[in-house]
Amino acid sequence: MAQAVYKLFRMSYTPAWYALSAEEQHDLAAKVEASRKAVGGEVLAMVASLDEKWSGWGVEKYPSLEAVAQHGMTLYMMKWFIYVTSETTLGVEIPPSLM
Repeated sequence: MAQAVYKLFRMSYTPAWYALSAEEQHDLAAKVEASRKAVGGEVLAMVASLDEKWSGWGVEKYPSLEAVAQHGMTLYMMKWFIYVTSETTLGVEIPPSLM
C-alpha cells in the first residue's frame, strides 16, 4: 500500500505572473488545483508569509510519491514555474509508535 506524502512548499510569484490579467491568473490557478485533485492531492494549509523572501507557503497531502510526481510533471508541462519561484520539502508521517 502506498504511503501518504506531505509536501511543504514556499513560493513567490514572478513578474510573469503579475503580467497576466486577473482572469488569466484565475484560470491558471484553477488548472493547478484541477491537476492536484486529479491525482488525489489536497491542500491542508495555505498561508500568507510574513517574511521578506516568500509570498506564501503551504502544506499539501498526496496519496503517494507517484501522485506527487504526476502533479509535478503537469505543472512542468503547464510552464507553471515561469510564474512562481518555489522550494519544496517532501516527507511521510512518522507513526506515533516511533515518536
